[in-house]
Amino acid sequence: MPGFHRLTGATAVFGYLFLGIAIATEVVATTFLKFTSGDNPRWWAYAIVIVGYVASFVALSQSLSRGVPLGIAYAIWSAVGVVAIVLISWVFFKESLTWVQIAGIVLVIGGVGLLELGGKHS
Repeated sequence: MPGFHRLTGATAVFGYLFLGIAIATEVVATTFLKFTSGDNPRWWAYAIVIVGYVASFVALSQSLSRGVPLGIAYAIWSAVGVVAIVLISWVFFKESLTWVQIAGIVLVIGGVGLLELGGKHS
């Protein structure tokens, strides 16, 4: 694609910095979804969810505009988000975490690693 090239130096740092921000804000927003459900939903949780998701997509867009490939960015964003939410749910909300789920986490991480390793870097 025109305009896309191998990430180097500051471009790579800022691209992946924005990707990290996108992941963090998405994880915060998804975590606070828990407080929007049930018998006593909290209004402030809705605000955090909305702001978090908007911030996440803006940061993801900024990551892409700095040359992080879409497939790689989305794979990392979604995989890290899934793993983080599973761990947060287990620690803070006392949800189950079985050995089968742990194996799934390992497979998700391995799959993203293979996507990155298998990509062409020209």
